[in-house]
Amino acid sequence: MLSEQRQEMILKFLEEKRGIMVSELTELLDISESTARRDITVLDRAGKLVKVFGGAVAVENNVLSREPTVAQKEEVCREEKMRIARYAARLIRGEDFVYLDAGTTTGYILDFLEETGATFVTNAVSHAQRLAARGIHVLLVGGTLKGSTEAVVGTTAALMLHDYHFTVGFFGANGVSRSAGFTTPDVNEALVKKTAAGQCRKSYVLCDHTKFHVVSPVTFARLSGKTILTDECPEEFRDVEGIVVCP
Repeated sequence: MLSEQRQEMILKFLEEKRGIMVSELTELLDISESTARRDITVLDRAGKLVKVFGGAVAVENNVLSREPTVAQKEEVCREEKMRIARYAARLIRGEDFVYLDAGTTTGYILDFLEETGATFVTNAVSHAQRLAARGIHVLLVGGTLKGSTEAVVGTTAALMLHDYHFTVGFFGANGVSRSAGFTTPDVNEALVKKTAAGQCRKSYVLCDHTKFHVVSPVTFARLSGKTILTDECPEEFRDVEGIVVCP
């Protein structure tokens, strides 16, 4: 069983029981204690659960205030994120003026991006480097560099984005909620996301299924007017317009 599959099963167990012991996981998943502890550590670092002595508990009320690092995020739902990114990459046309938000799922778009004449604006240093290395025209937003997410954030970045008019934008989110909309832990990052989304003719938010029913401290956009690209849509969100399950 792949690590992503095990970790998804652990999260499903926690949805039902709210808490689980390492010894239970070894029996349920037929894995060693070291493997169970390693999976719990990965999910804890990604903010998906809380590691406790001997096991793990669900994140209380699904409110996540801690911001995982890029490396931690890359370890969770990799295949699902790549499926979403593959679909998103096909939406980019040669004449587009694209905003590419910082984040792991948006970064995977670059793995599937064909040769294009599109121009990109991004607040992610790593995204800008990869685009420039391929000879694609890219503009890096200026501002304060946030170490954990490798994103340029803050008022300076937001002011710069006010001058742009994007044909399409691709955004990441830490949580998706019917009441709170799209959320992120950091107010400075939320400002950049909100500003960029407001300058886009069409906005896509890339969210794997684990982001639904999760609320982070700051809302950067409401659900209406945005298209969600996901790998799986929960039952409670199937009446929401603009959700695309990526094949």
